[in-house]
Amino acid sequence: MADGFEEGLYGRPVCVAGLGVSGPPVARSLLDCGAEVTVVDGRDDAASREAAEALRAAGARVVLGSDALPEGAGLVVTSPGWRPDAPLLTAAAAAGVEVIGDVELAWRLRPDEQVWLAVTGTNGKTTTVRMLEAMLRADGRDALAVGNVGTPVVEAVRPRPDGSVPQVLAVELSSFQLHWSSSLRPHAAAVLNVAPDHLDWHGGFDAYAEAKGRIYARGTVRVANTADEHSVRLAEQGDPHTPLVGFGPGTPRPGELGVVEDLLVDRAFVDDPVHTAEELAALGDVRPAAPHQVANALAAAALARAVGAAPKAVREGLAAFGPEPHRIAPVATVDGVLYVDDSKATNAHAAGASLAAYERVVWIAGGLLKGAEVDGLVRSAAPRLRAAVLLGRDRAELRRALAEHAPGVDVVEVAETGEDAMDRVVAEARALAREGDTVLLAPAAASMDMFANYNVRGDRFAEAVRRLPA
Repeated sequence: MADGFEEGLYGRPVCVAGLGVSGPPVARSLLDCGAEVTVVDGRDDAASREAAEALRAAGARVVLGSDALPEGAGLVVTSPGWRPDAPLLTAAAAAGVEVIGDVELAWRLRPDEQVWLAVTGTNGKTTTVRMLEAMLRADGRDALAVGNVGTPVVEAVRPRPDGSVPQVLAVELSSFQLHWSSSLRPHAAAVLNVAPDHLDWHGGFDAYAEAKGRIYARGTVRVANTADEHSVRLAEQGDPHTPLVGFGPGTPRPGELGVVEDLLVDRAFVDDPVHTAEELAALGDVRPAAPHQVANALAAAALARAVGAAPKAVREGLAAFGPEPHRIAPVATVDGVLYVDDSKATNAHAAGASLAAYERVVWIAGGLLKGAEVDGLVRSAAPRLRAAVLLGRDRAELRRALAEHAPGVDVVEVAETGEDAMDRVVAEARALAREGDTVLLAPAAASMDMFANYNVRGDRFAEAVRRLPA
């Protein structure tokens, strides 16, 4: 715990900016520390009013429909999604008021004995921290995955009813959270991959990558993806006095984890990395054994080994791990065609990893591209594509890329946006597929033009597949 930080919160006026996912648990934790909490949110809808009433009952002041800095605030804790140029945050900066995020607050409140293992990347974060949690628990550790996996990080550093806290946290970190973190020093950290995303928030790719690289703080064991040039570059820019451990799809060199035939192998956390290696698991223990899923497993294994987890705990953890919904999840096989839901593939990098897992694909794609470039994705996927079914607002950009880079691929556009749209999409995909093909929902785009979120999009796809006549 930062020296005296919690004690210094007692009676201190603190502003919590945002009443979204992180705002309420941050406000409650600050109230527990005795702070005078004011929560500010520009929204004033039914959901916000309901959340506001619960916080007022707990002792917070809540101001809805405003983005003004409360008078006298001595600290601002912002929700990750608030941009640095938001009026409240710029006002705080002008007034010399420190602005931190929920992760930075949690780090300052954590007990000294708690170990943090951190994961960031454009894709694969949630899967990796859940794999890591399973490996650590198989090793007998009191471990908890936190972040976008159910438990807010700020709650995981506060005492449980019995007074204990988790021994090890597997912490999923977004680029937003890292931007607002200044003193974070995890024991070990991994950057899984870096591809263009959230560029509007950060102002460009370099700033986005720089935020990811902040995870490699002074004293942090650096775990880097040898197959991703940006991950390697960021790790090399980290603290040169700490170990740099690589992971990748090929035979590992000394100091790396990798794959030898059908085995996941460690040549980093062994007594003699030059002459010896440790078997951790088999490829068959990774479900599904798609290349990006194997990479996630190797990253999780590296972080678990960084705190001394036994090799058998890696295998047992993978055996206990179940993939999250809508992440390269098989739905059904109909007439010899496999239908797979990867609705979570909301950007080109994620969709490319998903497409690479299958030999022959009828690709369902489209939605909100948010200005992202898709030519590289289509060019690399073209040899695997039998056909494509496009939906959503930005489908024309995907059609253009397919016409240019995969001119022999049949393309069908579905213009409908109503309740039955996904049934039409799946029916068109079935008509294009042949026995042995995979119909893959990997949209490379956000969902909000047609669906509430990617979960709803994936659910609609699965439901439509299950309604197909046998």
